[in-house]
Amino acid sequence: MGRPGLVLLLFLLTIACGKQEKAPAAEAVVKPLSTLMAESVMARNPEPWMIDFQKKPRWEYTQGLVLKSVLAVWQHTGDQTFFDYVKTYYDQFVREDGSIWLYERDIYNIDRINPGKPLFLLYKETEDEKFKKALFTLREQMKTHPRTNEGGFWHKKRYPYQMWLDGLYMAGPFLAEFAVTFDEPELLDEVANQFVWMESHARDPQSGLLYHAWDESRQQRWADPETGLSPHFWGRAMGWYAMALVDVLDFFPADHPRRGEIVAIYQRLAQALSKYQEKETGVWYQVVDLPEREGNYRESSATCMYTYAYLKALRKGYLDSQYMAVAQKAYQGILKQFVEKDDRGLLNITRACAVAGLGGDPYRDGSFAYYIGEPIRTNDTKAVGPFILASLEYESLK
Repeated sequence: MGRPGLVLLLFLLTIACGKQEKAPAAEAVVKPLSTLMAESVMARNPEPWMIDFQKKPRWEYTQGLVLKSVLAVWQHTGDQTFFDYVKTYYDQFVREDGSIWLYERDIYNIDRINPGKPLFLLYKETEDEKFKKALFTLREQMKTHPRTNEGGFWHKKRYPYQMWLDGLYMAGPFLAEFAVTFDEPELLDEVANQFVWMESHARDPQSGLLYHAWDESRQQRWADPETGLSPHFWGRAMGWYAMALVDVLDFFPADHPRRGEIVAIYQRLAQALSKYQEKETGVWYQVVDLPEREGNYRESSATCMYTYAYLKALRKGYLDSQYMAVAQKAYQGILKQFVEKDDRGLLNITRACAVAGLGGDPYRDGSFAYYIGEPIRTNDTKAVGPFILASLEYESLK
Protein backbone atom coordinates (compact mmCIF):
# COMPACT_ATOMS: atom_id res chain seq x y z
CA MET A 1 0.00 0.00 0.00
CA GLY A 2 1.36 3.43 -0.96
CA ARG A 3 1.69 6.30 1.51
CA PRO A 4 -1.55 8.08 0.41
CA GLY A 5 -3.49 4.86 0.86
CA LEU A 6 -1.94 4.29 4.27
CA VAL A 7 -2.77 7.83 5.43
CA LEU A 8 -6.36 7.40 4.30
CA LEU A 9 -6.68 3.98 5.97
CA LEU A 10 -5.41 5.34 9.28
CA PHE A 11 -7.86 8.21 9.10
CA LEU A 12 -10.71 5.87 8.25
CA LEU A 13 -9.88 3.67 11.20
CA THR A 14 -9.91 6.72 13.47
CA ILE A 15 -13.32 7.76 12.16
CA ALA A 16 -14.77 4.24 12.30
CA CYS A 17 -13.54 3.33 15.75
CA GLY A 18 -13.41 6.70 17.50
CA LYS A 19 -10.45 8.17 19.30
CA GLN A 20 -11.40 7.31 22.86
CA GLU A 21 -13.21 3.98 22.65
CA LYS A 22 -12.40 0.57 21.29
CA ALA A 23 -15.00 -0.85 18.94
CA PRO A 24 -15.71 -4.57 18.78
CA ALA A 25 -13.99 -6.32 15.93
CA ALA A 26 -17.30 -6.88 14.17
CA GLU A 27 -17.86 -3.10 14.04
CA ALA A 28 -14.41 -2.25 12.75
CA VAL A 29 -15.42 -2.58 9.11
CA VAL A 30 -14.04 0.51 7.44
CA LYS A 31 -16.28 2.36 5.02
CA PRO A 32 -14.86 4.87 2.55
CA LEU A 33 -15.17 8.50 3.58
CA SER A 34 -17.31 9.20 0.52
CA THR A 35 -19.87 6.69 1.79
CA LEU A 36 -19.65 7.91 5.37
CA MET A 37 -20.26 11.51 4.37
CA ALA A 38 -23.19 10.58 2.11
CA GLU A 39 -24.70 8.59 4.97
CA SER A 40 -24.15 11.56 7.27
CA VAL A 41 -25.99 13.82 4.83
CA MET A 42 -28.98 11.48 4.85
CA ALA A 43 -28.95 11.13 8.64
CA ARG A 44 -28.87 14.90 9.14
CA ASN A 45 -31.51 15.49 6.47
CA PRO A 46 -34.19 12.77 6.58
CA GLU A 47 -35.93 14.51 3.67
CA PRO A 48 -33.56 15.64 0.89
CA TRP A 49 -35.24 19.05 0.58
CA MET A 50 -33.82 19.77 4.07
CA ILE A 51 -30.27 19.84 2.70
CA ASP A 52 -28.60 23.24 3.16
CA PHE A 53 -30.41 24.02 6.41
CA GLN A 54 -33.73 24.59 4.63
CA LYS A 55 -36.93 25.07 6.62
CA LYS A 56 -39.14 24.55 3.57
CA PRO A 57 -38.71 22.89 0.16
CA ARG A 58 -36.75 24.76 -2.53
CA TRP A 59 -35.55 23.96 -6.04
CA GLU A 60 -32.01 25.03 -5.36
CA TYR A 61 -28.47 24.65 -6.70
CA THR A 62 -27.19 23.43 -3.34
CA GLN A 63 -29.54 20.44 -3.33
CA GLY A 64 -28.40 19.66 -6.86
CA LEU A 65 -24.75 19.78 -5.83
CA VAL A 66 -25.10 17.41 -2.88
CA LEU A 67 -27.59 15.04 -4.52
CA LYS A 68 -25.32 14.71 -7.56
CA SER A 69 -22.53 13.63 -5.21
CA VAL A 70 -24.84 11.14 -3.45
CA LEU A 71 -25.73 9.68 -6.85
CA ALA A 72 -22.02 9.28 -7.53
CA VAL A 73 -21.72 7.26 -4.31
CA TRP A 74 -24.60 5.08 -5.52
CA GLN A 75 -22.80 4.52 -8.83
CA HIS A 76 -19.66 3.52 -6.95
CA THR A 77 -21.24 1.30 -4.29
CA GLY A 78 -24.44 0.03 -5.90
CA ASP A 79 -26.27 0.71 -2.63
CA GLN A 80 -29.85 1.46 -3.66
CA THR A 81 -30.42 3.54 -0.54
CA PHE A 82 -28.46 6.41 -2.06
CA PHE A 83 -30.36 6.30 -5.36
CA ASP A 84 -33.72 6.19 -3.60
CA TYR A 85 -32.82 9.18 -1.43
CA VAL A 86 -32.02 11.28 -4.49
CA LYS A 87 -35.10 10.13 -6.36
CA THR A 88 -37.30 11.19 -3.43
CA TYR A 89 -36.32 14.82 -4.01
CA TYR A 90 -37.05 14.72 -7.74
CA ASP A 91 -40.31 12.85 -7.35
CA GLN A 92 -41.38 15.63 -4.99
CA PHE A 93 -40.52 18.42 -7.44
CA VAL A 94 -40.99 17.07 -10.96
CA ARG A 95 -44.56 16.76 -12.20
CA GLU A 96 -45.74 14.36 -14.90
CA ASP A 97 -45.79 17.10 -17.54
CA GLY A 98 -42.16 18.02 -16.79
CA SER A 99 -42.97 21.22 -14.95
CA ILE A 100 -41.02 21.76 -11.75
CA TRP A 101 -42.54 22.80 -8.46
CA LEU A 102 -41.19 26.13 -7.15
CA TYR A 103 -39.14 26.73 -10.31
CA GLU A 104 -39.69 30.05 -12.08
CA ARG A 105 -38.16 30.31 -15.52
CA ASP A 106 -38.85 33.99 -16.02
CA ILE A 107 -36.61 35.17 -13.19
CA TYR A 108 -33.71 33.79 -15.27
CA ASN A 109 -31.54 32.69 -12.38
CA ILE A 110 -28.74 30.48 -13.72
CA ASP A 111 -28.44 28.79 -10.31
CA ARG A 112 -31.78 27.07 -10.95
CA ILE A 113 -30.25 24.98 -13.74
CA ASN A 114 -27.85 23.13 -11.45
CA PRO A 115 -30.45 20.95 -9.65
CA GLY A 116 -31.32 19.57 -13.07
CA LYS A 117 -28.06 17.66 -13.43
CA PRO A 118 -29.19 14.49 -11.58
CA LEU A 119 -32.20 14.28 -13.90
CA PHE A 120 -30.05 12.79 -16.66
CA LEU A 121 -29.15 9.73 -14.61
CA LEU A 122 -32.63 9.44 -13.12
CA TYR A 123 -34.13 9.38 -16.61
CA LYS A 124 -31.57 6.85 -17.82
CA GLU A 125 -32.21 4.52 -14.89
CA THR A 126 -35.99 4.83 -14.59
CA GLU A 127 -37.02 5.73 -18.17
CA ASP A 128 -39.66 7.93 -16.55
CA GLU A 129 -40.64 10.52 -19.16
CA LYS A 130 -41.30 13.21 -16.56
CA PHE A 131 -37.56 13.45 -15.90
CA LYS A 132 -36.84 13.89 -19.60
CA LYS A 133 -39.52 16.55 -19.87
CA ALA A 134 -38.05 18.39 -16.90
CA LEU A 135 -34.66 18.45 -18.63
CA PHE A 136 -36.29 20.14 -21.60
CA THR A 137 -38.03 22.58 -19.25
CA LEU A 138 -34.63 23.73 -17.99
CA ARG A 139 -33.15 23.75 -21.47
CA GLU A 140 -35.86 26.19 -22.54
CA GLN A 141 -34.68 28.70 -19.94
CA MET A 142 -31.20 28.76 -21.40
CA LYS A 143 -32.54 29.36 -24.92
CA THR A 144 -33.84 32.76 -23.83
CA HIS A 145 -31.54 33.46 -20.89
CA PRO A 146 -30.27 37.08 -21.07
CA ARG A 147 -26.73 37.59 -22.34
CA THR A 148 -23.85 40.01 -22.59
CA ASN A 149 -23.25 41.60 -25.96
CA GLU A 150 -20.84 38.87 -27.01
CA GLY A 151 -23.19 36.11 -25.80
CA GLY A 152 -22.17 35.30 -22.24
CA PHE A 153 -24.96 34.25 -19.90
CA TRP A 154 -25.91 36.78 -17.24
CA HIS A 155 -25.78 35.31 -13.76
CA LYS A 156 -29.35 36.45 -13.08
CA LYS A 157 -31.86 38.69 -14.77
CA ARG A 158 -31.67 41.02 -11.79
CA TYR A 159 -27.87 41.16 -12.17
CA PRO A 160 -27.74 42.60 -15.70
CA TYR A 161 -24.62 42.26 -17.86
CA GLN A 162 -22.80 40.29 -15.16
CA MET A 163 -20.96 37.01 -15.66
CA TRP A 164 -19.89 35.21 -12.46
CA LEU A 165 -17.52 32.25 -12.24
CA ASP A 166 -20.24 30.42 -10.28
CA GLY A 167 -22.57 30.46 -13.28
CA LEU A 168 -20.26 28.37 -15.42
CA TYR A 169 -20.73 25.47 -13.02
CA MET A 170 -24.48 25.95 -12.77
CA ALA A 171 -25.21 25.72 -16.49
CA GLY A 172 -22.10 24.61 -18.40
CA PRO A 173 -22.01 20.87 -17.61
CA PHE A 174 -25.81 20.66 -17.78
CA LEU A 175 -25.88 22.09 -21.29
CA ALA A 176 -22.97 19.92 -22.43
CA GLU A 177 -24.66 16.75 -21.16
CA PHE A 178 -27.92 17.86 -22.76
CA ALA A 179 -26.10 18.35 -26.06
CA VAL A 180 -24.77 14.80 -26.02
CA THR A 181 -27.90 13.15 -24.60
CA PHE A 182 -30.39 14.79 -26.92
CA ASP A 183 -28.27 15.22 -30.04
CA GLU A 184 -27.76 18.97 -30.06
CA PRO A 185 -24.05 19.04 -31.00
CA GLU A 186 -23.93 22.74 -31.84
CA LEU A 187 -24.64 23.43 -28.18
CA LEU A 188 -21.12 22.26 -27.31
CA ASP A 189 -19.69 25.27 -29.14
CA GLU A 190 -22.02 27.49 -27.14
CA VAL A 191 -20.73 25.95 -23.92
CA ALA A 192 -17.09 26.29 -24.95
CA ASN A 193 -17.63 29.96 -25.71
CA GLN A 194 -18.91 30.62 -22.19
CA PHE A 195 -15.68 29.28 -20.66
CA VAL A 196 -13.46 31.12 -23.12
CA TRP A 197 -15.25 34.42 -22.61
CA MET A 198 -15.25 34.09 -18.84
CA GLU A 199 -11.52 33.47 -18.73
CA SER A 200 -10.78 36.26 -21.21
CA HIS A 201 -12.48 38.79 -18.95
CA ALA A 202 -11.75 37.46 -15.45
CA ARG A 203 -8.18 36.13 -15.58
CA ASP A 204 -5.45 38.22 -13.99
CA PRO A 205 -2.35 37.96 -16.22
CA GLN A 206 0.09 38.37 -13.31
CA SER A 207 -1.20 35.72 -10.91
CA GLY A 208 -3.22 33.58 -13.31
CA LEU A 209 -6.11 33.68 -10.83
CA LEU A 210 -9.65 34.63 -11.83
CA TYR A 211 -11.72 37.38 -10.29
CA HIS A 212 -15.14 36.46 -8.95
CA ALA A 213 -17.19 38.34 -11.56
CA TRP A 214 -17.23 40.75 -14.49
CA ASP A 215 -19.73 43.52 -15.16
CA GLU A 216 -19.81 44.38 -18.83
CA SER A 217 -21.73 47.59 -18.12
CA ARG A 218 -19.29 48.81 -15.43
CA GLN A 219 -22.33 50.05 -13.51
CA GLN A 220 -21.93 48.07 -10.29
CA ARG A 221 -20.18 49.69 -7.34
CA TRP A 222 -18.11 46.53 -6.97
CA ALA A 223 -16.88 46.74 -10.57
CA ASP A 224 -13.60 48.36 -11.54
CA PRO A 225 -14.57 51.30 -13.79
CA GLU A 226 -11.99 50.31 -16.40
CA THR A 227 -12.09 46.50 -16.39
CA GLY A 228 -15.53 45.78 -14.94
CA LEU A 229 -13.96 43.22 -12.60
CA SER A 230 -14.73 42.57 -8.95
CA PRO A 231 -11.85 43.42 -6.61
CA HIS A 232 -10.74 40.06 -5.14
CA PHE A 233 -9.93 36.43 -5.86
CA TRP A 234 -12.59 34.62 -3.88
CA GLY A 235 -11.68 30.99 -3.28
CA ARG A 236 -15.02 29.29 -3.94
CA ALA A 237 -15.67 31.24 -7.13
CA MET A 238 -12.60 29.64 -8.69
CA GLY A 239 -13.69 26.33 -7.19
CA TRP A 240 -16.96 26.46 -9.10
CA TYR A 241 -15.07 27.27 -12.28
CA ALA A 242 -12.51 24.48 -11.76
CA MET A 243 -15.23 21.87 -11.17
CA ALA A 244 -17.16 23.14 -14.18
CA LEU A 245 -14.14 22.71 -16.44
CA VAL A 246 -13.36 19.11 -15.47
CA ASP A 247 -17.04 18.15 -15.49
CA VAL A 248 -17.89 19.69 -18.84
CA LEU A 249 -15.04 17.78 -20.48
CA ASP A 250 -16.92 14.54 -19.75
CA PHE A 251 -19.22 15.44 -22.63
CA PHE A 252 -16.83 16.84 -25.24
CA PRO A 253 -15.79 14.09 -27.66
CA ALA A 254 -12.05 13.47 -27.90
CA ASP A 255 -11.99 14.86 -31.44
CA HIS A 256 -14.10 17.94 -30.75
CA PRO A 257 -12.22 21.03 -32.03
CA ARG A 258 -12.95 23.06 -28.87
CA ARG A 259 -11.95 20.41 -26.35
CA GLY A 260 -8.31 21.51 -26.27
CA GLU A 261 -9.30 25.06 -25.39
CA ILE A 262 -11.16 23.89 -22.30
CA VAL A 263 -8.32 21.64 -21.20
CA ALA A 264 -5.87 24.53 -21.60
CA ILE A 265 -8.07 26.85 -19.53
CA TYR A 266 -8.12 24.31 -16.70
CA GLN A 267 -4.36 23.76 -16.94
CA ARG A 268 -3.73 27.49 -16.56
CA LEU A 269 -6.03 27.67 -13.55
CA ALA A 270 -4.52 24.56 -11.94
CA GLN A 271 -1.03 25.98 -12.29
CA ALA A 272 -2.07 29.31 -10.78
CA LEU A 273 -3.88 27.77 -7.83
CA SER A 274 -0.97 25.48 -7.01
CA LYS A 275 1.15 28.54 -6.24
CA TYR A 276 -1.26 29.60 -3.50
CA GLN A 277 -1.64 26.23 -1.77
CA GLU A 278 -0.47 26.64 1.82
CA LYS A 279 2.73 24.65 2.17
CA GLU A 280 2.14 23.78 5.81
CA THR A 281 -1.41 22.43 5.53
CA GLY A 282 -2.09 21.83 1.82
CA VAL A 283 -5.30 23.89 1.84
CA TRP A 284 -6.37 27.29 0.47
CA TYR A 285 -7.68 30.51 2.00
CA GLN A 286 -11.00 32.30 1.64
CA VAL A 287 -9.33 35.14 -0.27
CA VAL A 288 -6.79 33.04 -2.07
CA ASP A 289 -3.89 35.42 -2.63
CA LEU A 290 -3.88 37.12 0.79
CA PRO A 291 -3.21 34.35 3.33
CA GLU A 292 -1.29 36.63 5.69
CA ARG A 293 -3.91 39.36 5.86
CA GLU A 294 -5.66 39.64 9.21
CA GLY A 295 -9.03 37.92 9.29
CA ASN A 296 -8.43 35.64 6.33
CA TYR A 297 -8.90 31.95 7.05
CA ARG A 298 -8.41 28.44 5.68
CA GLU A 299 -11.64 27.63 3.87
CA SER A 300 -13.02 24.15 3.26
CA SER A 301 -15.37 24.50 0.29
CA ALA A 302 -12.80 26.01 -2.06
CA THR A 303 -10.21 23.47 -0.92
CA CYS A 304 -12.60 20.57 -1.57
CA MET A 305 -13.54 21.92 -4.99
CA TYR A 306 -9.94 22.40 -6.07
CA THR A 307 -9.00 18.97 -4.75
CA TYR A 308 -11.81 17.26 -6.64
CA ALA A 309 -10.84 19.05 -9.84
CA TYR A 310 -7.13 18.22 -9.47
CA LEU A 311 -7.80 14.54 -8.77
CA LYS A 312 -10.29 14.16 -11.60
CA ALA A 313 -8.04 16.02 -14.03
CA LEU A 314 -5.15 13.73 -13.11
CA ARG A 315 -7.30 10.63 -13.62
CA LYS A 316 -8.52 11.92 -16.98
CA GLY A 317 -5.05 12.93 -18.15
CA TYR A 318 -5.63 16.70 -18.30
CA LEU A 319 -2.70 17.38 -15.94
CA ASP A 320 0.87 16.13 -15.70
CA SER A 321 1.68 13.74 -12.87
CA GLN A 322 3.62 16.50 -11.08
CA TYR A 323 0.26 17.76 -9.77
CA MET A 324 -0.42 14.53 -7.92
CA ALA A 325 1.58 15.84 -4.97
CA VAL A 326 -0.58 18.97 -4.91
CA ALA A 327 -3.78 16.92 -4.97
CA GLN A 328 -2.72 14.39 -2.35
CA LYS A 329 -1.45 17.05 0.01
CA ALA A 330 -4.72 18.94 -0.45
CA TYR A 331 -6.86 15.91 0.33
CA GLN A 332 -4.87 15.02 3.41
CA GLY A 333 -5.09 18.69 4.43
CA ILE A 334 -8.87 18.51 4.21
CA LEU A 335 -8.90 15.53 6.57
CA LYS A 336 -6.59 17.20 9.07
CA GLN A 337 -7.98 20.72 8.96
CA PHE A 338 -11.71 20.30 8.42
CA VAL A 339 -13.12 16.78 8.89
CA GLU A 340 -14.43 15.66 12.27
CA LYS A 341 -16.72 13.00 13.72
CA ASP A 342 -19.49 14.10 16.08
CA ASP A 343 -21.15 12.37 19.03
CA ARG A 344 -23.66 10.68 16.72
CA GLY A 345 -20.84 9.13 14.72
CA LEU A 346 -21.55 11.39 11.74
CA LEU A 347 -18.88 13.03 9.61
CA ASN A 348 -18.75 16.81 9.67
CA ILE A 349 -16.78 19.24 7.57
CA THR A 350 -16.02 22.58 9.17
CA ARG A 351 -14.90 26.10 8.21
CA ALA A 352 -16.95 26.75 5.07
CA CYS A 353 -18.05 30.20 3.99
CA ALA A 354 -21.85 30.05 4.13
CA VAL A 355 -22.47 32.34 1.18
CA ALA A 356 -20.85 35.14 -0.77
CA GLY A 357 -22.07 37.16 -3.71
CA LEU A 358 -22.01 40.61 -5.24
CA GLY A 359 -24.53 43.43 -5.38
CA GLY A 360 -28.05 42.81 -4.15
CA ASP A 361 -29.75 44.23 -1.08
CA PRO A 362 -28.07 44.66 1.36
CA TYR A 363 -25.29 45.52 -1.05
CA ARG A 364 -22.27 43.21 -1.25
CA ASP A 365 -19.26 45.19 -2.40
CA GLY A 366 -16.76 42.38 -2.97
CA SER A 367 -14.23 43.91 -0.58
CA PHE A 368 -11.84 41.85 1.51
CA ALA A 369 -13.82 42.82 4.60
CA TYR A 370 -16.99 41.55 2.96
CA TYR A 371 -15.57 38.12 2.06
CA ILE A 372 -14.08 37.45 5.47
CA GLY A 373 -17.15 38.83 7.23
CA GLU A 374 -19.68 36.37 5.85
CA PRO A 375 -20.76 33.57 8.24
CA ILE A 376 -18.66 30.43 8.54
CA ARG A 377 -20.46 27.18 9.19
CA THR A 378 -20.12 23.43 9.50
CA ASN A 379 -21.60 21.03 6.93
CA ASP A 380 -22.27 23.70 4.37
CA THR A 381 -23.41 22.04 1.16
CA LYS A 382 -20.72 23.72 -0.90
CA ALA A 383 -18.13 21.82 1.13
CA VAL A 384 -20.05 18.59 1.64
CA GLY A 385 -20.80 17.82 -2.02
CA PRO A 386 -17.28 18.50 -3.32
CA PHE A 387 -15.79 16.59 -0.37
CA ILE A 388 -17.77 13.50 -1.38
CA LEU A 389 -16.65 13.88 -4.99
CA ALA A 390 -13.03 14.48 -4.01
CA SER A 391 -13.15 11.45 -1.73
CA LEU A 392 -14.44 9.23 -4.53
CA GLU A 393 -11.55 10.38 -6.70
CA TYR A 394 -8.99 9.88 -3.93
CA GLU A 395 -10.35 6.44 -3.09
CA SER A 396 -9.89 5.41 -6.72
CA LEU A 397 -6.16 6.05 -6.63
CA LYS A 398 -4.07 2.92 -7.09
